[in-house]
Amino acid sequence: MRRPKLRVVISFSSKLVEESVKLVYGRDADVVKEGRFAGVQALSGTGACRLFAEFQRHFYPESQIFLPVPTWSNHHNIWRDAQVPERTFRYYHPDSKGLHFRALLDDIKNAPNRSFFLLHPCAHNPTGVDPTEEQWREISLALKAKNHFPFFDMAYQGFASGNLDKDAQAIRIFLDDGHLVGCAQSFAKTMGLYGHRVGCLSILCMDSKQASAVKSQLQQIARAMYSSPPVHGLLLVSTILSDPDLMALWVEEVKVMANRIEKMRATLRENLERLGSPLNWEHITDQVGMFCFSGLSQEHVDRLSKEFHIYMTHDGRISMAGVTTSNVKYLANAIHEVTRSTKAA
Repeated sequence: MRRPKLRVVISFSSKLVEESVKLVYGRDADVVKEGRFAGVQALSGTGACRLFAEFQRHFYPESQIFLPVPTWSNHHNIWRDAQVPERTFRYYHPDSKGLHFRALLDDIKNAPNRSFFLLHPCAHNPTGVDPTEEQWREISLALKAKNHFPFFDMAYQGFASGNLDKDAQAIRIFLDDGHLVGCAQSFAKTMGLYGHRVGCLSILCMDSKQASAVKSQLQQIARAMYSSPPVHGLLLVSTILSDPDLMALWVEEVKVMANRIEKMRATLRENLERLGSPLNWEHITDQVGMFCFSGLSQEHVDRLSKEFHIYMTHDGRISMAGVTTSNVKYLANAIHEVTRSTKAA
């Protein structure tokens, strides 16, 4: 009885990978049609990153990983525990509360050839600051000139713009420029499956033969780390992605969520400006995705916690998914209260 069940699980896992790579690289992409990808189901985005870090350590022992400043804090833990040397590149400019673009390009150009760079293709965590299409093209060419390897952590596809293809635009620019890339995908947020750990790791290869070899090595590494991922979330995601009607419903729901977050950004900014805040809050609506890098200091954050019972990380990152029509005015009033004596930059 166990053997048929195992075949069913493997079939759904293959379907998950097959449909996941179409989301990222494009349904009609050559790399998908020609099978030039090594893909495996992973323990959400964290597990996909950890699996790739272990793969990097095994097969590129002299390499290092460049992480943006700032990045999701767990990225540091993941590559550190995989014993991959870590370096950083400049990304966020605290004064403009936007992209530190020229510094980013300089760091790419000055990094040793064939370095690994971790990139957020959309809805950058924690800043919510994404490069423009033209900036992505420059970043791609700069990485290509140095033979760097781009690794994308895709945790929020659809949450930046409400459009899955638009949010994958950065990766597809890299494909057009001839990069071989890696990508970690998570369905924890976009399908509300936090507890089910559903994700995918894919690495593009020169041909299908190389893809088969890389996949076998990823499976061997995963076997020693966690053997196999849980099945319930796998069945949910693979069923949704492979059913046109369910897929259309999910895409619509993702768009609804992205639009709601965008509306909350606009409402929060409007309330702060209406209160006569001395600070510029344009960055709230310039940034995208689940998180807003507010520019609040740790002192501001501590006061919000103690005086208003509003909680956020010490770097001032606000989870926009937690801002609602019923609490946005209270949040704006509290932020205004703790920042009203702050001088505008």
